[in-house]
Amino acid sequence: MDLDSLLGAEDDEGPRRRSRASSRSARSRSRRRQRRQRRKGFVAFFVAMVIIVGVLGVGGYYGYNWIRGITIPKDFTGQGSGEVLVEIKAGQSATEVAQTLVDQGVVASERAFVNAIGAAGKSASLQPGEYKLRKGMAAQNAVPLLDPKRRLQTTVTVKEGLRLSQILEQLSTATGRPVSEFQKAAKDREALGLPSYAKGRLEGFAFPATYEVSPKSSPDELLAAMVARYKHAADEAGLVAGAKQVGRTPLEVLTIASIVEAESGNRRDMPKVARVIYNRLNRDPQMKLQMDSTVMYGLNKYGIAATHEELKSRSRYNTYARLGLPPGPIGNPGDNAIEAALNPADGSWLFFVTTDPKRGITKFTDSEAEFFKLAEEFNKNHGVG
Repeated sequence: MDLDSLLGAEDDEGPRRRSRASSRSARSRSRRRQRRQRRKGFVAFFVAMVIIVGVLGVGGYYGYNWIRGITIPKDFTGQGSGEVLVEIKAGQSATEVAQTLVDQGVVASERAFVNAIGAAGKSASLQPGEYKLRKGMAAQNAVPLLDPKRRLQTTVTVKEGLRLSQILEQLSTATGRPVSEFQKAAKDREALGLPSYAKGRLEGFAFPATYEVSPKSSPDELLAAMVARYKHAADEAGLVAGAKQVGRTPLEVLTIASIVEAESGNRRDMPKVARVIYNRLNRDPQMKLQMDSTVMYGLNKYGIAATHEELKSRSRYNTYARLGLPPGPIGNPGDNAIEAALNPADGSWLFFVTTDPKRGITKFTDSEAEFFKLAEEFNKNHGVG
């Protein structure tokens, strides 16, 4: 091979070598740029992920609390402290009671109480009355304290035939309020809700029954409840319509019922006693009733037999001295006496004598001579004469 050929060959190879070296350098630089870009991309991705996770974390925290606030109602813990008097009114629902408890600081939220009483299965067992609870109680701890057996109240049983003065004394004792408050309330016609034929007097309309008395029961409320109970009993008995059938006013029938209650030794005698009263009133000429019970009422005394001196009383309630019925009831009759006054027994009796008061034995007759014999029997059994 000649020298020119050798030199020519070297001249051609040199550029190719430089070209391959330059290409390798370019590829190396490209790979370095790609590595730097990948590192930058990874860092950007990592930073973005951190930001996203942070946002999701904060959002999740608040979201969790928000959802928790919706699903888990606010509630106190423990048994609470202090003392709170809570009144449940008639007809209140569990939700309404819950609102009362929240307003008085007993429970933290309505939903907490509604959930607790629902879980206990006692939503329908709430009864009106007053209850002692504590402030800041867990709702589940408040539920048992609203059991009807824990109501702050007592029951007062008013017996048939008691005079109004006796009833007011009984209510005063049960509530701890002065009897003067009840005496004042007994004169408040509008508050009492008396029927029009009562002529503003409560005597006869304080119906005998059992009543619930709470610490907040006022004299007005208690006496009005008794009148309301009377109205119910009068409606059940058909008093107004029945009075027309026996030819008397409703007040006269109630007055007769009060005398029947006072004079009868037992329930079965009541229709007969009522018949004696009607027979005397309807007799022509009319007979005086001559009932000792009315005389004693007018004198504000108690007893089953008036003395000769007491029979001289000038009271309007002295039926020995005056014709007809006294001006109003002499006590507060119950259902049986009212029923007897509306439906007296059939008979011609004009007299009756409770010959044995201890055993409640009463005998009836239409003969005055027989009456005197019965009076002697009474005196013997009663230790008189």
